[in-house]
Amino acid sequence: MTAPTPTPSGTASALTASQRRYLRGLCQDLHPIIMLGAKGVSEAVTRELEIALDHHELVKIKLSGGDRDQRQLQIDQLAEATGASVVQQIGHTASVFRRNADEPKLALPR
Repeated sequence: MTAPTPTPSGTASALTASQRRYLRGLCQDLHPIIMLGAKGVSEAVTRELEIALDHHELVKIKLSGGDRDQRQLQIDQLAEATGASVVQQIGHTASVFRRNADEPKLALPR
């Protein structure tokens, strides 16, 4: 078995390639729940993402404007603050996943 691939922020991802592929398929039908405004990542946005991850496990985020590096920084900040794994990023939209330890909702492939 191969080791998890490191994310750009340097932390190890808990998702395997097949799990990430499965979650990307589920993301296609999702609408963004969290939308970042001009202020970017704030404590309130982080709290809302925590609540959304507890409830849904897989959350789509609409990022605020800016260049690619700024959007990547926003994703890294949100993932680090919530302990979530980034599933994918396409343009101004990113999807993150965090398993609910008490009541898992999604069955992931091995």
